[in-house]
Amino acid sequence: MGPPSNLAAPVKGALWMIVSCAFLSLLAAIARHLAGEGLHPNLITFFRLLFALFAMLPWLAVAGSDGLKTDRWKLYLVRATVSTGAMFLWFWSISLVPIGEVTALSFLAPLFTTVGAALVLREKVRGRRWSATLIGFLGALVIIRPGVIEMSPGAWFAVGAAALIGTSLLIVKSLSRTENPNRVVFYMNLLMTPIALGPALWVWETPAATLWPWIVAMGPVAIFGHIAMVKAFAQADASAVVPFDFSRLPFAVLLGWLAFGETIDSWTWAGATIIFASSLYIAHREAQLNKSAPPAVGAGD
Repeated sequence: MGPPSNLAAPVKGALWMIVSCAFLSLLAAIARHLAGEGLHPNLITFFRLLFALFAMLPWLAVAGSDGLKTDRWKLYLVRATVSTGAMFLWFWSISLVPIGEVTALSFLAPLFTTVGAALVLREKVRGRRWSATLIGFLGALVIIRPGVIEMSPGAWFAVGAAALIGTSLLIVKSLSRTENPNRVVFYMNLLMTPIALGPALWVWETPAATLWPWIVAMGPVAIFGHIAMVKAFAQADASAVVPFDFSRLPFAVLLGWLAFGETIDSWTWAGATIIFASSLYIAHREAQLNKSAPPAVGAGD
């Protein structure tokens, strides 16, 4: 299953990213519930990785040893280290700050990713896409209002997570050029789980029986979300796909309101409008470029 095959690659990438955002927002809501029930963020991180690894076993049984073959171990290890740090910071922020606010702060990640896509991956990021991405970043600033609202420890954790997530997304884009999406997600969980075990053992406490269904559910929810994300990056340039990460906001707001009675203010909605306008423009422009001939040398976009 997936987007129709006749769609332009950037549009399919955008649709896969939106699917990913829906699942990852659900994962954040589950983590928020578990933290509210007293489960330590270190344990949430470890269990999320452990049960995601279990959820990948059916794929491993079908793919066999051939599905695990790779010559990009160094990049997998770098990604595992960066992503584990991002995940710890993310779940810590989820335990301290409302989901909508954490989601808004995570919108800083596309700026890191877009700059990295141009400088590290050498992707062609044209003027209009730079402008739209920066406008989306300004929309995030409207939401968080730095200097107007005090930045709590949870907010700083979210900013740190955003920086590491932006780095991780670049690595995912590089891996997606040669690696199967399922393999990318499997190795992420395989390598990150033992890294997360140490901090979990430091604060270990056996969860209450009523929490186990939620703990187990984190596994498949995370797997679906990350496979969709890898598929998104396999379809189009990182700088074209990443702006659709902003679609996590309406999902997060809806779940926050339904599950925890959280609401967001008019500043957040104003920022979200700016963000989505820029995201939609990027998808439209990339679809046009995909159908047309390459611009002449020296022609700006």
